Amino acid sequence: MKNSYYIIIVTFCLLLGCATSKSAFPNTEKSVAAQGDTVRIANDELEYEVIIIDPGFNTWLNSRAFPREYHSQSFLETKNQLYVNEWNSRVLQPQRYDPNLYEMTINYDPNIDYGYEVNYLIYNYMIYFQNTYKQKLFGFVPIR
Repeated sequence: MKNSYYIIIVTFCLLLGCATSKSAFPNTEKSVAAQGDTVRIANDELEYEVIIIDPGFNTWLNSRAFPREYHSQSFLETKNQLYVNEWNSRVLQPQRYDPNLYEMTINYDPNIDYGYEVNYLIYNYMIYFQNTYKQKLFGFVPIR
């Protein structure tokens, strides 16, 4: 398959303690590291990690994405929820959607405040993914 040349792994692991609540999440600085085509976001206090590995995403993010603070956090959260719901639906339908594109589900809880940076990177990955792989997850997709 043509897409076999591209390694696409989106990992979004949330390992939250059972006794935590939304009010227990402080606004802390996230650790963001980008090496080549890998973008990693981690916050040890909240015990989550997001890893995006996709050829060209980091370059696209730095050259074509809207700058940080262009969209509000609530805008990003709303869009991410819609995109992630459709993404997860497609993961569960490998006979209909390419399982090489939709490899694993994303655990995104709209009741958790992940902060601006996490939402910004997830939103921009979803835009990059839709434009690069000619997919439409939900609604209007900005072409950049």
